[in-house]
Amino acid sequence: MERVHISASYDMELNDLRTRILAMGGKVEMMIAGSIKALVDRDTPLAEQVIAQDHEVNTLEVAVDEKCLELLALRQPAARDLRFITLALKIVTDLERIGDQCANIAKRVRELNVDPPLKPYIDLPRMAQWTETMLKEALDAFVRGDAELAIKVCGDDNFVDDLNVQIQRELLTYMIEDPQTISRAMRLTYISKYLERIADHATNIAEMVIFMVKGKDIRHTIA
Repeated sequence: MERVHISASYDMELNDLRTRILAMGGKVEMMIAGSIKALVDRDTPLAEQVIAQDHEVNTLEVAVDEKCLELLALRQPAARDLRFITLALKIVTDLERIGDQCANIAKRVRELNVDPPLKPYIDLPRMAQWTETMLKEALDAFVRGDAELAIKVCGDDNFVDDLNVQIQRELLTYMIEDPQTISRAMRLTYISKYLERIADHATNIAEMVIFMVKGKDIRHTIA
């Protein structure tokens, strides 16, 4: 939810900041989808593209950080605007870390594609789709100032955690029954864990949205 300020240029700068954050969010959403598509399709060139995109996300983070610091110094924001700008600084940190996790997935995919596939991939793509949706909804909540949508995202993290546990157990069974699968299974457990961390970062963003809208810090309080 946006507010109109006396200074039209200030409003433009705040809108520009929102746009930059959404552009960065859109980039990492594509990286989530691309990294898992590279796994399912055994597409190593696509995995390489995802790894390269991590540098683009890093550049976007620096640009947003600089814009936030400029607004803090020149506009001296107060109240909700101050929360918005300071939280934007934190949100881009989470987005940058999501980019790192996507690059890590792509690196494991690159290694996996050297060997025959261990199993059909069903739960990992499902988990990736869930985390991608969580991120999209967290960013939508940020732009719209929608605390209820942010609360939903926080709750959805439990599903991803449970799916990660299920995948880890299944892969452990593979390793126990056939030691020759250990190398491939371990890489898949890493991918599952990376996706779980992406969901955690989406949850962080959602929690910050709730603070921005309600002025209430709910970190560590949602089961």
